[in-house]
Amino acid sequence: MSTTAAKEKKPFHFPSAFTILLVILFISVGLTWIVPSGSYQKLTYNMTDKVFVIKTHGEPDKTMPATQETLDQLKVKIALNKFTEGTIKKPISIPDTYRQLPQQPKKLTDIAPSMIHGTIEAADVMVFIFTLGGMIGVINKTGAFNAGLSALARKTKGNEFFVVASVCVLMAIGGTVCGIEEEAVAFYPILVPIFLALGYDAIICVGAIFLASSMGTAFSTINPFSVVIASNAAGIQFTEGIVFRAIGLVIGSACVIAYLYWYAKKLKANPQFSYTYEERADFEKLYTSSETQESLEFTGKRKLILVLFSVSFVMMVYGVMFWGWWFPQMAASFLTFAFFIMLLSGLSEKQIVDAFTHGASELVGVSLIIGLARGVNLVLDEGLISDTILFSASQMVAGVPPSLFILAQLVVFIFLGLIVPSSSGLAVLSMPIMAPLADTVGIPRFVVVSAYMWGQYAMLFLAPTGLVLVTLQMLNIPFNKWVRFIWPMIVALLVIGTILLLIQVAMYSA
Repeated sequence: MSTTAAKEKKPFHFPSAFTILLVILFISVGLTWIVPSGSYQKLTYNMTDKVFVIKTHGEPDKTMPATQETLDQLKVKIALNKFTEGTIKKPISIPDTYRQLPQQPKKLTDIAPSMIHGTIEAADVMVFIFTLGGMIGVINKTGAFNAGLSALARKTKGNEFFVVASVCVLMAIGGTVCGIEEEAVAFYPILVPIFLALGYDAIICVGAIFLASSMGTAFSTINPFSVVIASNAAGIQFTEGIVFRAIGLVIGSACVIAYLYWYAKKLKANPQFSYTYEERADFEKLYTSSETQESLEFTGKRKLILVLFSVSFVMMVYGVMFWGWWFPQMAASFLTFAFFIMLLSGLSEKQIVDAFTHGASELVGVSLIIGLARGVNLVLDEGLISDTILFSASQMVAGVPPSLFILAQLVVFIFLGLIVPSSSGLAVLSMPIMAPLADTVGIPRFVVVSAYMWGQYAMLFLAPTGLVLVTLQMLNIPFNKWVRFIWPMIVALLVIGTILLLIQVAMYSA
């Protein structure tokens, strides 16, 4: 045997999240040369002057009186109070105003600036993540996590999956109620060590947190960041169609729990069944320390620290739901709780500073991915091709029979979910264009809202421009292994969504 042949082949490693995003950036730049540039006029409400502002690309802004008559004249079927009360803050696409524009191709030299500008735009999310990481670093230093995990492992022995199922239910509720997405990042550092202590792997962690919360968000009932803003942009009440969404939530959540139970059972029987078995050592190194195996006493002080940590998450969810919090407020809340934990810790000033900075530094890669993903959206927006894609999609689904129309809408929103990964962003851009098309085929507009949610989230389980790569980076999961795990759940979501859409069309079509 030759020396060359005898050499051991290097194992193939799927490209990292950073490489995937860089490739997508190159593709996005290429698309700005191929897809025609174009734009809809955009409508915003000026809270200071109390007027509507119409933005037309390349032209001076125009103002119009903030009245319902103005909205009717512009064919924007949205109640005036949705603008004046601040419910709709982002620019709304004005129907029938699309026009093709001179090509606005981006260059390869625009890639680096877009990455920087995208990172700057994501500064609020990054500060939130750094603050969370710092607080967790301090808690790790106190030994509270390790002591608590040891106590939990003893109490749940033989019933480990109950913890996974409970987390799934809570995350699904969080998704359907307040749309936990970026906020879900906050749960990994606390829940991952728990799942490790219970004998599970990275896939179980991402399934119980990301998959369950995303399934809940896909079947949003009162989530203000998707179904509420989409319904407002469609000119209807968000309660329309809520029964179908609630039914989908129950079925979808049950599918997630059943799928994870099957996977967990296989994993317990044979640890090598793990889809991420090859990465297990690196994964465990991320979330365990040399102290993890020590039997630490679960003292009253450590219990109080974990209580404060848990309360900080309750405060975050409550603030988002009822006080209108966003990332700066959430970061400030976590930092406040971190101060109390520091005072309780008994650590020296140097130990606290070192632990906080170490915890924050471990999430630098995750934060940068969020910024780079924003860079992709900047390239598409500045190349003026996002509206062209939306216009072409609306033309494709117009005037077809109701059942075919709504299934075509589902497919369209799957594709648009890749172009515009923000649920609220896609809602205000697409609903004023897509929802009126439902009137032409004789079905209620809330059915289009359902198609928007179920189609977009089927794509967001995979879309590199969304939160998928952030999650995978945190848990050291290669993208190809994530695809292997998630595809049955994408099929489940689309099957449930398709059946519910066809039932709604059959029940309500004129």
